[in-house]
Amino acid sequence: MLCVLSKLTEPTYGYNLVETLASSGVPVEANTLYPMLRRFEGQGLIQGTWNTEGTKPRKYYCATEKGKRILILLKQHWQDTVKNINLFLEESYNES
Repeated sequence: MLCVLSKLTEPTYGYNLVETLASSGVPVEANTLYPMLRRFEGQGLIQGTWNTEGTKPRKYYCATEKGKRILILLKQHWQDTVKNINLFLEESYNES
């Protein structure tokens, strides 16, 4: 969820998102991503807009203000979790 929302601060379409995540070391299957995008859209975290100007129609997704606020909270939670795990691992390493 965190990785997907973080890549939706600018409009992007689903397949591009799959490629972007994979090239960042976070591979995700399209069969996993598209249901997630629909769920985020239903929760008001992102907004989808169809672009039919090109040769093939694409639905572009972008985080809403609510989605951006949730992203900030998720990032903070992630950073706190990583900090706590690192402290735990340091303590475990020092005990051995």
